Amino acid sequence: MIRKLTAQDRADFVAMSEEFYASPAVEHDIPREFHLNAFDEMMRSDAYLEGYLLLDGDRAAGFALLQKTYSREAGGMCLWIDEIYLRPAFRGKGLAKEFFAFAETLGVPRLRLEVEPENERAESLYLRLGFRHLPYRSMIKGR
Repeated sequence: MIRKLTAQDRADFVAMSEEFYASPAVEHDIPREFHLNAFDEMMRSDAYLEGYLLLDGDRAAGFALLQKTYSREAGGMCLWIDEIYLRPAFRGKGLAKEFFAFAETLGVPRLRLEVEPENERAESLYLRLGFRHLPYRSMIKGR
């Protein structure tokens, strides 16, 4: 099951977010304050960031965050699958595929994501789901 995060999910979200950032799936850890800030932003508004809890029965199995942008290349809204995390005990049960199927129902012309080169298992899933590599590199300045 997939549902939007609620205020009651704060502890579960922060714990899983910290687990995610301590894993090899991301380049580096972030301060605890950033996890809290993200949760507070999602509770304040869904204009920029939406959070979803992925459940296995009634147990919090993981989470996913969607960021919203406008893409001229896509001719409309683009949802960045900013983060998707499943706790190890819940991997391989189809929950990530379920989330991607859900994301495709949200009515946007483009879904986008990034994956660390070492995260071959996730990259393989994304390719099977129809994602493709872009012919350019992303760049950032700042954090």
